[in-house]
Amino acid sequence: MSIIQCAAVFTDHCVLQRRKPIRIWGVAPENTQVQISLNGFETAVKSRGHDWLATLPPMEAGGPYTLTVRGEEQAVQEIRDVMIGEVWLAGGQSNMEYPLGNDAQAGEALQRAARSGVRFYQVNREPYLDDYFYAAERQSRWMCPGDPQTDSWSAVGYYFAEALAERLGVTVGVIGCNLGGTSASAWMDRESLCAREDTAVYWKEYEEIVRAQDPEQYEKERLEYLDWHADWQPRMDAYYQAHPQASWEEAQAAVGVSKWPGPMGPRHEFRPCGLYETMLRRVSPYTLAGFLFYQGEADEIHPHSYYHLLESLIRVWRRDFQEAELPFLNVQLPMHRYAGDAPSDRWCVIRQAQLQIYRDVPRTGLAVAIDCGEYNNIHPTHKYQVGRRLALQALAHVYGLLPLSEAFGPLFRQARRQGESLILSFDYAQDGLVSSLDEIPGFELAGPEGIYRPARARIQGSEICLTSPAVPAPEKARYLWTDYGPVALFGRNGLPAAPFCTP
Repeated sequence: MSIIQCAAVFTDHCVLQRRKPIRIWGVAPENTQVQISLNGFETAVKSRGHDWLATLPPMEAGGPYTLTVRGEEQAVQEIRDVMIGEVWLAGGQSNMEYPLGNDAQAGEALQRAARSGVRFYQVNREPYLDDYFYAAERQSRWMCPGDPQTDSWSAVGYYFAEALAERLGVTVGVIGCNLGGTSASAWMDRESLCAREDTAVYWKEYEEIVRAQDPEQYEKERLEYLDWHADWQPRMDAYYQAHPQASWEEAQAAVGVSKWPGPMGPRHEFRPCGLYETMLRRVSPYTLAGFLFYQGEADEIHPHSYYHLLESLIRVWRRDFQEAELPFLNVQLPMHRYAGDAPSDRWCVIRQAQLQIYRDVPRTGLAVAIDCGEYNNIHPTHKYQVGRRLALQALAHVYGLLPLSEAFGPLFRQARRQGESLILSFDYAQDGLVSSLDEIPGFELAGPEGIYRPARARIQGSEICLTSPAVPAPEKARYLWTDYGPVALFGRNGLPAAPFCTP
C-alpha cells in the first residue's frame, strides 16, 4: 500500500487562504498518484522523487471542511475541521515570539481568544534536521481558540489576527515562524546572504568560527551548554517572578552569570541560514495573505548592512512562497536602552533602514512602534498596540478597507530651507500635528559641517518649523535619533510620527 503524507503544517483545524490557488504538498513513494479533494474540488498529481505538490483552485471563506489525500491503493489521510480564511506568517525574533500569556493584557486577551476567529500554528523550533527534529515536527499542530496552549501564541500575531477577524468576518490563521535572538541572516539561503559584500559578512564571521572547530569538542561543549541552560533558565525565571524590578546584573549575581547563547557551530539556532532550512522552508510554499515581521534587534552588530539584509530577506521569502509581491508588513523598532548601556545610534540606523524599505519596496507596510518601547526591557510587555497597528497596515495596504491616513501617523516627506529655519512637511498629517508636551523633544538640525544640534520645533498646521541658534544655516534634520527618549509628536489619529533622518 502506498504511504502518502501531507507536510506537517497540514493538520486538523488548519486555515487555508481564501481567493488564491491553494498549494498542498507532502511525501509519497516515487511516481505515486495522489488525489486531493476539498470542498467539492479535486485534483491529482504524481509524486516526483518522494515529493508531491498539488494546487487546488481559489475558494471563498468558509468551512469547516475535510481535506482528503488519497493514494493509488486507497491509503487515505483526512484532515478535519479545515477553514478557508486569511493566513499570515508571523516572522522575526523574540518580540514576535513573545507569548500572549506574558502580555500585560493577557487576562482579557485570553478570554477574548477563546471566542475569537483566530487559529495558530507554531513552526517546530528544533534547529537541526535530524531524527529528533522530524519526530518533534510531527507533534506540531494547528490550535483553535481556547486551546490550553493559547497562552503560548505570539501576542503580536494574535492581536493582529483578532483585529482582522473582527473586521473581515472570516477565520484568520497565523503561522508562527520566529525565534528569539535571531538575525535576519538566519532566515535566508546562503546564496542570497552572500550576494552582497555587506551582508556576506555574516557568513564570513561564521566560517571563521567553524573553520578551526573540532567537531567532537564542539558537540561536547554544546551538550554541556544545553544541560546548564536547562537548569539555569527556570531558576532565572523564578528569580524575576519574585523580583520583577531587578536589574540584569542583580539577577546574574543571584542566579549565575549567563552563558547564552552557547557555542556557535553547525547545530546552533543562530547560525546564518540555519532557520531558513529548519523553519521557513518547512512551511513554504503555503498559500498566504502576507508576512508580518518584527525583527532587527539582533542585527545591531551590523546596523549599516540592515537595509540590504532586509531587502534580500523579503525577496527570498516572496520567491519561496511563490508570489512576487506578497505583502510584507514590518514593525519599526521601538525605543530601547538598558540601564547600564551607553547611548548608541545602532537602533536608529535600523529604524531608518526599515522606513526606507517601506518607501522603496512595493507592497510593504510599516507599523511605527517608536512609543511602544520600555526602558531597561528589550521585551515590552504591551503588544496590543503593535498588533493593532499591523492590522491597520493590512486593512489599508492589503484589503483596501482603510485610507492610509488612518493607518499611519505622520511620515516625513520633505524639508525646505526658509531663512534660518528648516520647514518639514509630512505625509498623513493633513489634519494637523499634535504634541503631548509644550516643547517637542527629539528634533535636531545640522549645517554644512554635518554636526547635529538640538532644535526647537514649532507646529505650523501640518508642518514643523525647526530652528537652532547653533545652526544658522540648517541643511539636514533628524527626529528621535536616539536609542531611548520621550515620544511626543503624533497625528490627530493618535499614531506617532515615525523617527527619521533627512537625506
